[in-house]
Amino acid sequence: MDTSKRIGLMLINTGSPSAPRTAETRVYLRQFLSDPRVIDIAPWARWLLLNLVILPFRPTKSAHAYQQIWTERGSPLIANSRDFAEALKPRLDDVAIEIAMAYGEPSIGAVLRSLVERRVERIVVAPMFPQYASATFGSLLEGVYKTAAELPNVPAITVVRPFYDDPGFLDAWAEVARPELEEFKPDFVLMSYHGLPERQIHKSDPTGQHCLKKTDCCDRFKEANPWCYRAQCLETTKGIAARLGLQPERFRVTFQSKLGRDPWLTPATDQEVVASAKRGVKRLAIVSPAFVADCLETLEELGMRAKEDFLARGGEAFRLVSSLNAHPAWVDAFAGLIGR
Repeated sequence: MDTSKRIGLMLINTGSPSAPRTAETRVYLRQFLSDPRVIDIAPWARWLLLNLVILPFRPTKSAHAYQQIWTERGSPLIANSRDFAEALKPRLDDVAIEIAMAYGEPSIGAVLRSLVERRVERIVVAPMFPQYASATFGSLLEGVYKTAAELPNVPAITVVRPFYDDPGFLDAWAEVARPELEEFKPDFVLMSYHGLPERQIHKSDPTGQHCLKKTDCCDRFKEANPWCYRAQCLETTKGIAARLGLQPERFRVTFQSKLGRDPWLTPATDQEVVASAKRGVKRLAIVSPAFVADCLETLEELGMRAKEDFLARGGEAFRLVSSLNAHPAWVDAFAGLIGR
């Protein structure tokens, strides 16, 4: 048993099916969408939606999407997460670094128990979501705390806060995006973030009087609602755009991956891709700073479907800017963040 490392670091992301087939995807989606923080409606309504509407049909469609991006190493999200963890190890050689997934494998519970068995004295939990949302950051923290509460010896746990405005994170995105944008020379850039239902934004507002009440509500978010996901996305965008020298008329923030009929954050990425082509944009680039590793939502949803939609409506060239993955600038920035 390795007892040489006294600090454990858990790099936690959403997760992935174990294989790009319907059966495995159904198992994954059942676990993911059963989470009351993900589909935050009454339990009976969530059960009906999941079992009568989503699971009979969506697993086959999602499995097909995973098949488009699956590699010899398996899920890109898992592979990219492992690469990042390996790249971090030389920078944090006194830390036991493991990846974990909120849904699927390697599970939060298994990784947490493994670190405790290795007798680490403190565990640093790093949700790999730059911006806070109850459905992502909040959900995985709940999973960590529930598992820790069941252990005979509960370890000391430190949580890395959302790093949406961390200078190292923003610098890393600029370093990754700059050469791709300079080479591609886009007419317009979309900054696409994972979407949320508007009701989840309202729930994050402790006053109930601020979020989404006015078009400029996010201008005062740190004093009015520091938990607002939309405002954090806008802060990330400001930081990246400033570093890249993007003028306001050359980019727009959008939100992707809508599920269901309830109102979600707008503008929607898929609609903006089509609108961009229709208004004469010929060269469109998309940057997705809600993700630190390329995954289904970047590679398939943006890199394939959005590209197809843009080119079909008259666009001439499309570029999805790579995510941070294990880029040296991101490894350096994150190692510094953990060190602090």
